[in-house]
Amino acid sequence: MEPRPGPPVPVAALRTLIASLEDGLLERDAAVRLALLAALAGEHVLLIGPPGTAKSELARRLHRAFADCRYFERLLTRFSTPEELFGPLSLKALEADRYERLVDGYLPTAGVAFLDEVFKANSAILNALLTLLNEREFDNGAGRARTPLISVVGASNEVPADEALLAFYDRFLVRVPVQPVSDAAFDALLALAPGDAAPVPLSAAARDAVRQARDRVALGDDLRDALHALRARLRDDGIAVSDRRWRQFVGLLRTAAATEHRATVDAFDLWLAPYVLAHEPAQQPALVDWFVERVADAAPHDLPWLARAVEAFERQLEIERSLPADEGDDAAGKIALARAVGGAQPEGGMLRIVAEALEQRLRRRFSPVHVDARCAQVDAVAADARRARDEAQARLTALRARLADRLWLPPTLADRLRRGPAATLAQAQALLDRLAAVRDGFAALPVDPALAGEAPAPVVLAAPA
Repeated sequence: MEPRPGPPVPVAALRTLIASLEDGLLERDAAVRLALLAALAGEHVLLIGPPGTAKSELARRLHRAFADCRYFERLLTRFSTPEELFGPLSLKALEADRYERLVDGYLPTAGVAFLDEVFKANSAILNALLTLLNEREFDNGAGRARTPLISVVGASNEVPADEALLAFYDRFLVRVPVQPVSDAAFDALLALAPGDAAPVPLSAAARDAVRQARDRVALGDDLRDALHALRARLRDDGIAVSDRRWRQFVGLLRTAAATEHRATVDAFDLWLAPYVLAHEPAQQPALVDWFVERVADAAPHDLPWLARAVEAFERQLEIERSLPADEGDDAAGKIALARAVGGAQPEGGMLRIVAEALEQRLRRRFSPVHVDARCAQVDAVAADARRARDEAQARLTALRARLADRLWLPPTLADRLRRGPAATLAQAQALLDRLAAVRDGFAALPVDPALAGEAPAPVVLAAPA
């Protein structure tokens, strides 16, 4: 009987590990999570950005996340030689007519490697790297040896434009743009102390458990539907994605689900798509927007119909408050005089009180039917507004529930997702508050119970979108 696979790594342990990797790195929440997730999936990461943005530091920290893992780092130039990466030739082997390298301490024996300016290497190095990255094997003389490579972190200032480099570029499944810290984090950067959190590394057995758990993860129907929609979107945008990359992407999604102890990959995991399927960083924001709007349903929903309704009611209330009593033009003049006198007095002055009383007496009075009709129409719109508010609250509640168990989704993206329905909720509540004030205004109109007037014509409102 085959032994049952062990459990995946506890989520709490991974959260602690991520926190230690992030310690002292500003605005690198996405890069840290993507690098670690890619390594657990056995994939390689490319960090794209200018020098001095902590790319090498991130690679060194990633190395410390794995137990019994050797580290290798090189800056590549067009003058780099294979010996710098793969080790010098063995003189003893040459004496025996064998062409072999002494690889100990070089890339073929590393678990995590950082290759800076990776696309500046010459073709001899790139060809050897292709096999190493793809197969985890290294041709040493007449034999091919397995390597312990977990992940290569490459770094470049830009995406390669040379077509000869595209095959090598494609070997990096996850592509993460890394920029200098923003103005908002600049003060924190100046006061930053070196991170000193020591990660508890993952053992080889833990990595094996993740791989075994990943293979048992299913693909949800909502994910399949979203992937079809995403493929069509990429085709329309002129972004070509190879079959190999699609399969690797699914492996990454399964790894994310397995490490979050989920049995199924769902559409929400497609927040990873911009970092895998975009060909270059400039294409990523549009794919992030696609995820936020189409998959997460977290974009703010404007309520223009409600805003126009509130404005229409406020204008109508102002008109009806300003109507003079049915005493001809003389009443209008008296109201204007009362307002002028009252406005010239300090608050609480006797003349102001008299002026306000006079103005109230000279204002038009309305029938109870009129007031009730206005309040009823406001109530009808308020009911629609409450439904919009409740829908926004339900979206926000459901979104918070989905975000609660997501280990890998970067906090900055999670904040953006929450802000969308939260903004809709706040807008709906603010408009509801204005409607309540308008209703109070209509209810406070001067009333003459003796008037038997008919219900007024409804205020013209735009229909809900």
